[in-house]
Amino acid sequence: MRVRPLLALTAAGAALVALAPQAGAATAAGRAPLPLPTCRPSAVAVGAEADARDKTVVRITVTNRGRHTCAVDRLPTVTFGDLDGAAQHLPPGESGPYRLVTGEKAYATVRTVGAPGDEIRRVGGVTVAGDPSHHGRTFSARELGTGRYVEVWEPVSSWWKGSARAADEAVGVGRG
Repeated sequence: MRVRPLLALTAAGAALVALAPQAGAATAAGRAPLPLPTCRPSAVAVGAEADARDKTVVRITVTNRGRHTCAVDRLPTVTFGDLDGAAQHLPPGESGPYRLVTGEKAYATVRTVGAPGDEIRRVGGVTVAGDPSHHGRTFSARELGTGRYVEVWEPVSSWWKGSARAADEAVGVGRG
């Protein structure tokens, strides 16, 4: 007979634990913060440019040109020509919102080749999207400043960062 009260106590404790994360998310006013809307594709401008000294480093940007603060995914989407897959992120992580205030720019750095001497593929361009729900913008190799093609093998990208320096550091690129 003692098992039932213990089970009831355990169930009540479990219910309190289940509610605790929701209570912790409340603001000082007692309300949960509203999620930011995803930036509309027309509200963001995407830019990309290869490093002048190392053509396997591409710096990308996304700028909120809209009238309201919005969010892009904190993991930029970077694909290469007709190759399958996208750049992997350093550090590895899951999707989540990256807040962009009106007029604000976020930065990411992409290393298109993992290490000198690695096997490479050559593609005609790179497509960059601030959010995976956007089609993105394709930059030809010439627009990027890499010549006739972009060399690619095991590419990695930083997350969106508040500065170009922080994006470079995330993927182990030093500015000269």
